[in-house]
Amino acid sequence: MKILALDSSGLVASVALIEGDALVAEYTMNYKKTHSQTLLPMLDEIKKAVDLDLETLDAIAVAAGPGSFTGLRIGSATAKGLGLALHKPLIGVPTLEALAYNLYDTDKDTLICPIMDARRKQVYTGIYAFREHRLVTVKEQAALPMEELLAELNKREQPVIFLGDGVPVFKDMIQEKCQVSYSFAPAHLNRQRAGAVAALGAVYYKEGKIQTPEEHQPEYLRVSQAERERAKRLAKNGNH
Repeated sequence: MKILALDSSGLVASVALIEGDALVAEYTMNYKKTHSQTLLPMLDEIKKAVDLDLETLDAIAVAAGPGSFTGLRIGSATAKGLGLALHKPLIGVPTLEALAYNLYDTDKDTLICPIMDARRKQVYTGIYAFREHRLVTVKEQAALPMEELLAELNKREQPVIFLGDGVPVFKDMIQEKCQVSYSFAPAHLNRQRAGAVAALGAVYYKEGKIQTPEEHQPEYLRVSQAERERAKRLAKNGNH
């Protein structure tokens, strides 16, 4: 099975190719460039470096959200374009599940808690664990105030590993308010990686969790700032 994966859901841009159990290539960059500048050139580099014939792909996996609205749209449009041109199915992999999959087979009593900075003191988060070598969702992904998440984790009374771009933003709050044993994932595992999207995508592909390119939609979890401002303007005008 050959799967191409894309992740542009956060600050990281990442492209990977897996074939069977091998990660053939992965190109990941966490730098201040927009994903519209980086994603296609990165894909092109991989294609050239490993002589990839896109026609031989079985599917295209993409980090489906939540995350940056612009980043998700770029990843989604790229995956849809490739899927349509190549007549290949898409696998929408929830961003937070792919992040949690970085920490494969963590001890079953330990919770994995990816946090992405959603601004306004909120995080995109979910709570996960591994049971019998499978990723299990303990709490579905959602946009939450960080304080609410910490209160929930304290109630669960299990050790927790935090990862994601929300860690540097909320590290002080975690150190101050987290009452359970916790740790932070190291640098090579603490951000989005298309390799994890591809590996989890392969699991979902086998389970038949695929979409046509037309069906695929990013999962934003909340409305964008532009939509919030528009709603505010409409409400204001409606009051006149």
